[in-house]
Amino acid sequence: MAGLNKVVSSYEEALKGLSNDMTIMVGGFGLCGIPEGLINQMVNMGVKGLTAISNNAGVDDFGLGLLLKHHQIATMIASYVGENATFEQQMLSGELNVILTPQGTLAEKIRAGGAGIPAFFTATGYGTPIADGKETREIKGRHYVLEESLSADFALVRAWKADTMGNLVFRKTAANFNPMMATAGKITVVEAEFIVEPGELDPDHIHTPGIYVNRVIQGSFEKRIEQRTVKAAK
Repeated sequence: MAGLNKVVSSYEEALKGLSNDMTIMVGGFGLCGIPEGLINQMVNMGVKGLTAISNNAGVDDFGLGLLLKHHQIATMIASYVGENATFEQQMLSGELNVILTPQGTLAEKIRAGGAGIPAFFTATGYGTPIADGKETREIKGRHYVLEESLSADFALVRAWKADTMGNLVFRKTAANFNPMMATAGKITVVEAEFIVEPGELDPDHIHTPGIYVNRVIQGSFEKRIEQRTVKAAK
């Protein structure tokens, strides 16, 4: 069983092989469920020309916003700009190539990539600029757009618990895009809040089996809140 241990001891080892001009998937929704340490390591590595696939890019000084701040992302495939002013500025200036994708379509493009499905038809976006340049088809009286699936050189995900063999459990809304991205990377790296021994996770509770995972690292998370809203004191 020792040969199946996927735990690495450093962020350098976790991202070994990541280089310029690669495509990365990064889990998370806003700042929820993002692999904070893996993102910081990419900043430290200084890799450039990345194509990043993620729901959005967090905020200016945290998460993927740090890669944008250092001009490390060339193309962003996302569902919306969100709270990131740097994302907005680079998109409007033309520095950053942005492919905005409806959120459900983005999720299905990633899931399809992990399942080995090259493309699928969806009604979402038909008759809008989303469909420009894409094949369309009428099926049973309804119009559809052909969307190609997505995959990546590296998929960087955040899990609540992982065992040393790479089996993963996600927690509540922090799951978001992480489970599907874990299946769609040539190399999948998991930053986990807790790492346990094989057999400690209930098999019925495992969301992603370890066959999809290449490396696991113990993370330490700030868990910043994007929009902190509290009740006014009386």
